[in-house]
Amino acid sequence: MRPSDTLRKIGNLSLVAALFIFLGTGEANAQIFSGKHAKQQKLEAEIIKLKRVVDSLKAELEGVQTPAAEVKTVADSASLEQDEFVANQSNPFGEDPGNLPTDSLLHKWYIEKNLNLTDFEPMDLDSTSLATDIPDSVFIQRLKSLNSFISLPYNNVVKNHIVFYTQKSKKIDEVLGLSSYYLPQFEEILDQYDLPKELKVMAIIESGLNPIARSRANARGMWQFMYRTALQYNLEINSYVDERMDPIKSGHAAAKYLRDSYNIFGDWALAIASYNCGTGNVNKAIKRAGGSRDFWTIYPYLPRETRGYVPSFVAALYTLKYYKEHRIVPKQVSMPAHVDTFIVRKPLHFGQISEVLGIPKEEVASLNPQYINEIIPASDKGYVLRLPYNYTSAFVECEDTIYRYKDSLFFNPINLAKKSVSIASYEGGGGSYITHKVRSGETLGGIAGRYGVSLSNLRAWNGVKSKINVGQRLRIYTKGGGTRSVAAASDDTPVKTTSSGGYLMYTIRKGDTLYEISRKFDGVSVDELMKLNGLTKSSKIMPGNKIKIRPVS
Repeated sequence: MRPSDTLRKIGNLSLVAALFIFLGTGEANAQIFSGKHAKQQKLEAEIIKLKRVVDSLKAELEGVQTPAAEVKTVADSASLEQDEFVANQSNPFGEDPGNLPTDSLLHKWYIEKNLNLTDFEPMDLDSTSLATDIPDSVFIQRLKSLNSFISLPYNNVVKNHIVFYTQKSKKIDEVLGLSSYYLPQFEEILDQYDLPKELKVMAIIESGLNPIARSRANARGMWQFMYRTALQYNLEINSYVDERMDPIKSGHAAAKYLRDSYNIFGDWALAIASYNCGTGNVNKAIKRAGGSRDFWTIYPYLPRETRGYVPSFVAALYTLKYYKEHRIVPKQVSMPAHVDTFIVRKPLHFGQISEVLGIPKEEVASLNPQYINEIIPASDKGYVLRLPYNYTSAFVECEDTIYRYKDSLFFNPINLAKKSVSIASYEGGGGSYITHKVRSGETLGGIAGRYGVSLSNLRAWNGVKSKINVGQRLRIYTKGGGTRSVAAASDDTPVKTTSSGGYLMYTIRKGDTLYEISRKFDGVSVDELMKLNGLTKSSKIMPGNKIKIRPVS
């Protein structure tokens, strides 16, 4: 079609704007305007869309920064392979362009930037509708083009999750960067069990690919296994090792769980949902829905968190393929291109490896997160140690030296006894705990004094020496069982919480506000308190009354 024909169709658009549109939209315009018999309705709809583009161009010309979500193209890349983003990275394991040391970048992402589960837990997307300029027809076509073995439904809930992942999630660029390292390994595991490769994205929606992630319910690791379920699938958990935090071993356990769950339900949507809430809850939902095994039929009867699980699965797959269309640039992750594994049967400390080989201890920890106290214990069967391939020769040549190096220091009974304090409380066996978020100006000694615990215990519980960062969360253990003793923000008087009606209850004290109460409990916001207790911003809370904090896990 000639430019003059296009201008006549657009009508009231300015000449300059129309030229921008004609030159800038490329293939999309060709697809829309090619053919002499295009329907008038389709043409009018495209004109409206082009007007929006012109408005955005005008705003930019006037110096106004237009949000990326308002100018994104609808050009499709369905013909590209799903793993293209891995191959097209200029150097997926190369140096980071920033100032962080590349050998500890991953560790810094996980620890200092608090890459945690809450960054990947969408809001309640049942009743809301997130805005996007992309038509439903484009989302539907893109999902269809994935050619997924697992059915990928599309409705308003799924759409909301896609918009959340591509426009609202603050850490999705980092997750995409980590995907280039972890997902090929998970594909290999799934292939061993003859399972659909699409299941690899479950590690994204479970943990954001964080191997040391911990949920409020105390599920752990990249695949988020609860304690008893982990033991059921032969993951080892003891005073030194927690294989839930080994991405590979827990990946095998996840594959076995999904295989078993699919054998029970015969439906991948139900198997995926059961990974989140358990087969028992899915069976209850099926019974309440009159025996239906359709996910969307049992949807209202599933736990609220589980309802969003399948939509998140679809959204994660979509984002993995179409991130470019949403102008998302994966962050490069400094992980070794090749990793060698060794079987260790003697006690070995990360410090010994680090000091002899010259490899940063944080890098050893990033590759071996399952060893919870930087110690690989002695075992006849042997434990796996992963090291970057460029340290392979040095480890083999110096192995005997490494075992002997400062062994009397690293395995000193006193030091081990200190670590046992942390180990004893690791699964809650040493009492309940609270979490303290570090504020500006706070020190470890001051925090220890505030909560009435020893400085050495505080260090051992959290694996820190002296340096702490603003925003860092510290675990503080208290004595006793069911009732948790929480230090008040205003003084050192213990505040008791109780359980009632399935909720953790807090007794309001004089001077309390909803904001101050929310700060006493990790992961609790003012909005959640108001919603849970039927309050508004103008509601008054009275000392002596009890308030719901959260459902008891």
